Amino acid sequence: MTTPQPTQLSPLARFEKILVATDASPLSADAIKIAIAMCVKSGAHLYPFNMVLTNPEYEAMAPELVEKAAEDAKTHLESIVAEAARHGVVSTPVMRSGDRPDVEIVAAAEEINADLIVMGQQGRRGLARMMIGDATLRVIGAATCSVLSVPEGAVMWQNRILLGTDGSRFADAAAVSAAKIAHCCVAPITVVSALVPSHSKQRQQEGREAVERTITELKQDRLDAEGIALPGEADDVIINLAKEKGVDLIVVGTHGRTGFGKVLLGSVSERVIGKANCAVLVVKA
Repeated sequence: MTTPQPTQLSPLARFEKILVATDASPLSADAIKIAIAMCVKSGAHLYPFNMVLTNPEYEAMAPELVEKAAEDAKTHLESIVAEAARHGVVSTPVMRSGDRPDVEIVAAAEEINADLIVMGQQGRRGLARMMIGDATLRVIGAATCSVLSVPEGAVMWQNRILLGTDGSRFADAAAVSAAKIAHCCVAPITVVSALVPSHSKQRQQEGREAVERTITELKQDRLDAEGIALPGEADDVIINLAKEKGVDLIVVGTHGRTGFGKVLLGSVSERVIGKANCAVLVVKA
């Protein structure tokens, strides 16, 4: 198992317990692969999560279907445990029942004190189907830990990490996590700040200064880092630069724990997740 390089990073950035929320659909396969690969790189313990979608009324009407669903979920989790073991990763399966995947995912993450939740961005059925749009945002809004959103076709990063910053403490938290990942994966980082046209000149200057400060700190941490401030709306700047640079991981911050519909709806993180072809890590401050 690969041992991460030593750093002076805050405990905020540790990845010791990773929960991957999944179902048996092919569309969750990429999230599983990336979660296992992260555990290999960081030495983390993997917690594969699956749930039985049910409620008391359904259980009373069709107990045999609920039992069959539970058996299928258990079998799927066992297959993930076996796959993780083939890569030298220790894992503990987690299975829950309920009618709200986002609620059960967050509850499971809190029970194990997870450092990261990995989840597929979209799917066709079961848990993956329920995780389209609102459910993903609900998890990001309610979870106390960071969340990695993995779209179909995303791969484990090896080319470049893109870090979005606006100079806030939320962006600083994202920088710490990005640095941790860069050390583990030996990947260069591009730091970007958007000079939003509607913002004041002072705020735009703060964005430029945030890039310079972050680059300085990353280089002091012995990382390969570059930075740029570009005009445009934040999500467009991040997505366009990610494509130009061949980025395979985007890291952004969020406003900590909030209710769904307050900060996340219409936020930069939501729009980036919706547009990105690569994995997006939303870091909690």
